[in-house]
Amino acid sequence: MATDRNRFASRLFAGIAPEYEWMGALLSFGQDPSWRRYLVSRVNAIPGSWVLDAATGTGLVARALAVRNLRVVGLDQSEPMLRRAAQAVRREGLGAQVHLVLGRAESLPFPDETFDAVTFTYLLRYVEDPAATLAELARVLRPGGTMASLEFHVPDARWARAGWYVYTRMVMPAVGRLASPAWGRTGRFLGPDISRFSQRYPLPVQVRMWQQAGLRRVRTRVLGLGAAVVTWAIKRNPLADE
Repeated sequence: MATDRNRFASRLFAGIAPEYEWMGALLSFGQDPSWRRYLVSRVNAIPGSWVLDAATGTGLVARALAVRNLRVVGLDQSEPMLRRAAQAVRREGLGAQVHLVLGRAESLPFPDETFDAVTFTYLLRYVEDPAATLAELARVLRPGGTMASLEFHVPDARWARAGWYVYTRMVMPAVGRLASPAWGRTGRFLGPDISRFSQRYPLPVQVRMWQQAGLRRVRTRVLGLGAAVVTWAIKRNPLADE
């Protein structure tokens, strides 16, 4: 059943889908594409493997994985975002490798241990229970497979945090308004929401949630002067890990 946060996310992304890719790059000073490339580089899967890209959005990560000769299921709860993804997949000739599915990461329509790797981007702020969502994502990952994510982050350094605060509270909303009313609302929402999430789930807490979901060797790398973090880990294999 869809939660209030699910419904909010659906409304939010329906309004920003048309400009999502270029606005994401603009608002991150061109860093969002490089953050996604780093996420993709953490996926250690052989060609032909199946990868689930949850919260796929317009399929940016899914397409990057497909170019590496991986077979990808891109899942998202937003139909407007999936329509944009489908257009891009056709345009880039990746229809045989990328399969798009409407669904929610909290309740995946796949059997246990279906995928060789799992990725997700900017997901956990939009679910009611991040720990349960991580466990659900880990459920469909095969033992020994990689799970990797990209999330926003609040910089730790005082000077960087001060600049980030001014940018997210003042500059980002102003730039968003120039694009569209929906982006203006998104610009006002993002900074405070990222701050709330980081206060409730600081990075060490997030790492523990990954471990509690059955993942080991959890690693993180903070990018963009602290504005983003990529996390990746391996699902425990009861036979090999003994």
